[in-house]
Amino acid sequence: MTEQLLNAVRKHVNHHADQAGIARTPIPGLTVISATAQTELSYAIQQPLICLVLQGTKHVIMGKQSFTFCAGDSLLIMADVPTASQITRASAAEPYLSLLLNLDISIIAELVSEMSAASGSHQAPIRCEQTDEEVADAAFRLLRLLDRPASIPVLQAQLMREFHYWLLAGRHGAAIRRLGLPNGHEQRVARAIALIRAEYTQRLPVEMLAEVANMSVSSFHENFRAVTSLTPLQYQKQLRMIEARRLMLAEGINAANAAFAVGYESVHQFTREYKRMFGLPPIRDIAAASVKLRAAM
Repeated sequence: MTEQLLNAVRKHVNHHADQAGIARTPIPGLTVISATAQTELSYAIQQPLICLVLQGTKHVIMGKQSFTFCAGDSLLIMADVPTASQITRASAAEPYLSLLLNLDISIIAELVSEMSAASGSHQAPIRCEQTDEEVADAAFRLLRLLDRPASIPVLQAQLMREFHYWLLAGRHGAAIRRLGLPNGHEQRVARAIALIRAEYTQRLPVEMLAEVANMSVSSFHENFRAVTSLTPLQYQKQLRMIEARRLMLAEGINAANAAFAVGYESVHQFTREYKRMFGLPPIRDIAAASVKLRAAM
């Protein structure tokens, strides 16, 4: 990882990071993250993205898989999958620093049509590899645009295309390439995921989801699990739990109302499944998380 990229990320964080350590940029999908201390587990549904770690260490859990990645590594998330993540090494002297870029499927599809390499077999939805030098260099040049705002509308598109090209040409290439296949399993499962995310509070029969993906029910089950590591029902449950936790923590909604808001008819069932996912029942979990948030302010 180049020292230039690290310095560029550090500079942007110092001037633009919010209280949570998030520094958004005028370039859509490009975000810089920082932390000066170890964090608690954070739960989210991530869309396809690449995360370049420049300093510190982060741990990510998806289902039964876990990944630890540090300076010089890049984490690829291939699909909209639920993850739990935690920054495990960071300090005021050496903060955790990373750069996140949401992958642009249209750019990937265009590049895949122009590149001749084979598509490869199914890839895990999360991968960790050493960051390619060309990818780091392209990221640095993207960040340099932020110092020259007038250049962003002119140069952003070609630099974003170049960044995606080097990803496809590098260690993550075989996995990313599958996102660009117009009728590949990843794209068809993505259509079903989009429906689940839009209608997560509703009962969605697997037959309906399979039809959206243009697959048989058995093929849909197999490919959905291959892309996300979850069954469609598990995916919807985790999506509901993450949203319910956000409602309680960020908006102060009580557990019963949060349960009903995300589609549960039984508070008892909601509480049982919430504890299974987060380790504590809703009231105790939110109370503990609120104390930690106030202490961090």
